[in-house]
Amino acid sequence: MKKASAPRRHLPTSPFEAPAAPAAKSFAPGDRVTHDRYGLGTVLSAEDGVAMHVDFGSRHVRVTAPYDHMEKL
Repeated sequence: MKKASAPRRHLPTSPFEAPAAPAAKSFAPGDRVTHDRYGLGTVLSAEDGVAMHVDFGSRHVRVTAPYDHMEKL
């Protein structure tokens, strides 16, 4: 059985409430973060919600939105 690639859309005539949209993550320069692939890092700069540059110690990485694999500490 194959899993759906996109969530089902909410029909306007449905008697059930529409699912709540997840809140957008926001980061500021200097925030400590953890990334699933790169580990612990510090945000260096942000590009208006499009991407950010993060220092992970041995490398500087440009992480693009949405930031699903990154959490603020």
